[in-house]
Amino acid sequence: MKQKTRKLTYKIWIYLALFLTLIIALIWILQVSFLDIFYEYRTTRTVEKIAIKTNYYYEKQKDTTDLDKLAYENNACIEIERDSEIIYSSNKSRGCLVSESSVSYKLDFTISNKKTMTYKLINPVLNNKTLINAIKLDDNTYAYINLSLEPTDPAINVIRDELIFITIIIYLSSFILAYFISKRISTPILKINKLAKRMAKGDFDTPIVVNENIEEIKELSSTLNQTRKELSKINETRKDLLANVSHDLKTPLTMIQAYAEMARDLNKDNEEKRTENLNIIIEESERLNELVNNILELSKSEANMDILNKEKFNLTQEIKIILDRFNYLREKEGYNFIFNVNKEYVVKADKNKIDQVIYNLLINAINYTGDDKKVTVDIEENKKYLRVKITDTGKGIKKEDIDKIWNKYYKNEKNHKRTKLGTGLGLSIVKNILIKHDFKYGVISKPGKGSTFYFDINI
Repeated sequence: MKQKTRKLTYKIWIYLALFLTLIIALIWILQVSFLDIFYEYRTTRTVEKIAIKTNYYYEKQKDTTDLDKLAYENNACIEIERDSEIIYSSNKSRGCLVSESSVSYKLDFTISNKKTMTYKLINPVLNNKTLINAIKLDDNTYAYINLSLEPTDPAINVIRDELIFITIIIYLSSFILAYFISKRISTPILKINKLAKRMAKGDFDTPIVVNENIEEIKELSSTLNQTRKELSKINETRKDLLANVSHDLKTPLTMIQAYAEMARDLNKDNEEKRTENLNIIIEESERLNELVNNILELSKSEANMDILNKEKFNLTQEIKIILDRFNYLREKEGYNFIFNVNKEYVVKADKNKIDQVIYNLLINAINYTGDDKKVTVDIEENKKYLRVKITDTGKGIKKEDIDKIWNKYYKNEKNHKRTKLGTGLGLSIVKNILIKHDFKYGVISKPGKGSTFYFDINI
């Protein structure tokens, strides 16, 4: 069975209304059911206090006006008997138990020979429950204090009648207030929801602005704005990625097709030209294969599917081996690779991954170095780490672009150009590998003065 959904405004209004109903019901339960219990408890305490003061006044032989005042202030009846004769009676309060109806409990108390006793009787005057506290003042003198155990003040009935009208007024006004409170809380949330729906449809340009003093709503608005910005970046990166991958896939495929047709149709009888065409086809196939492998490697790394296999290895020797791979560039195109290290450094890391980092940084330097075609590799020794630096002499990177170059397929130039080597994913792969190793990395660059990419290997 499908659960019925409700709007936020309705739910808040219902919850506030139910809470109010519970509060009013609790007030009525306390007022109606527990008033008599509370009144009886309070009356019992009052009678005990009056009895203590009555005993004190008798011992100190105080004037009867003190007893009158005591009875009046507490709406109590006080009688003092000596040898079965009443020597004092306040007899001014409403609901006092008359002497004629009190013979039985007085006789009971007299023969009990106790210091004090308490009785609950029905007062025949008002037909209500009455509490009597009997105390022995001396051998033949007794005092009897009685108070009604039921509220007899007309004001009590007036208060109860007023409570009905007050309940109606509070109930109606609170329902109205609950509605406006629910609207006040739900309106900004509904506004945020409306803007979030626009964002879900691809509108990342409209900021989520909600002028509210509610902290949680402000935080929600801020979080969604941050999400909007990040999604905007991801969307832009996705577009660039599709455009650039399409370009890098299309170029080698076009070249493979063109040179294959040339080898088949134009150079089928020219062995030298045909061999040259086939070599270009093989190179472009390798480049295409490298692109696919790099995309898979990057996807695997970003999905945390690859595991680091750390081991000790000679970093100096590894860099030399990698530099040897580019000897053909030295010989054919005049590149100058300088390695300013004479010391053997042994480190602990995933050797294959660090090889990838160095290789990709070298390719990046080769692609962007200046006309002198110089690439320099340094190892800087510190107390806690070794810093590997790879420097080119190219035009450098603008300050605002430094944080962006580690993104997939980001280019300094807006128009994507095919690099001499690599696939355009190298720096993104470098970033993911170094993050997994928890190695610090970065780039130092000034426009027109080249760039130095570096990473630190903890020792």
